[in-house]
Amino acid sequence: MKKHAWILIPLVLAFFVCANAEMTGMSGEDFPQAPEFTLEDLNGNKMSLSDMSGKVIFLNVWATWCSPCKKEIPDFIEAYEQYKDKGLEIIGISIDSISQSKVFKFTEKYKMNYPVAMVTSQVTKDYGPFRAIPVTIIIDKNRKVRHRQIGWVDKKFIEEWFTKLKEEK
Repeated sequence: MKKHAWILIPLVLAFFVCANAEMTGMSGEDFPQAPEFTLEDLNGNKMSLSDMSGKVIFLNVWATWCSPCKKEIPDFIEAYEQYKDKGLEIIGISIDSISQSKVFKFTEKYKMNYPVAMVTSQVTKDYGPFRAIPVTIIIDKNRKVRHRQIGWVDKKFIEEWFTKLKEEK
């Protein structure tokens, strides 16, 4: 048994190093350009990345069946209400396989006040893969991807990133 533990320890450490590297965000000044997207929200409104120039954007990938996703919705609602007129944009992207009308009913039940769209193959190709959810992708005012957070986020996390990126030129 002890013999096998020495094999598992490096594997476990490698897993945590890789997971931590993806969750802590990127460093340096050469951040990747966010791929252009055009989505239609559940109300039929078109929205594209190019229309949101100068805003700090949080793309939140989630699903109706995901418990951590449900847990973070109230924080996104509060942050959006507080900062939407100050340059914050939040877009919920549902990866549900249920109908769009069922997702719409879910958003009404949870009183989601920010735009929600269904995932597209192009978004999955450009911003995925989404092996675990929720995933929040943060795009700065210059359309650069600044952070990719896997797992639940709270209002403090949203506020810290928004404040930091809003102040940058």
